[in-house]
Amino acid sequence: MKGRPRKLRIIQKEPQIRQFSPRGRIGRPGYMILKHEELEAIRLSDHLDMSQHQAARFMGISQQTFSRVLKSARKCLAEALIKGQIIKVDGGDFRMEKHAK
Repeated sequence: MKGRPRKLRIIQKEPQIRQFSPRGRIGRPGYMILKHEELEAIRLSDHLDMSQHQAARFMGISQQTFSRVLKSARKCLAEALIKGQIIKVDGGDFRMEKHAK
């Protein structure tokens, strides 16, 4: 039995940079996947200083869903930074839509 389908998150544009790699680590450091909607949540909340309520409306999702996406994004980034892993931006449940911001 499947749950209800995920509502697509709205993002403004695809990122120009899709991978961040640590320097100074010998060998292959492994990687974490940061979904497109997680990057958008970080951009809106942390870079543009939007409230979670505003950012959720901007992305076309509930504030509770936005909060979960943001928490997942921050956990991914923290783990990659602590472990010295590559961060790849890929995948997710999103659709492209231009906004004023």
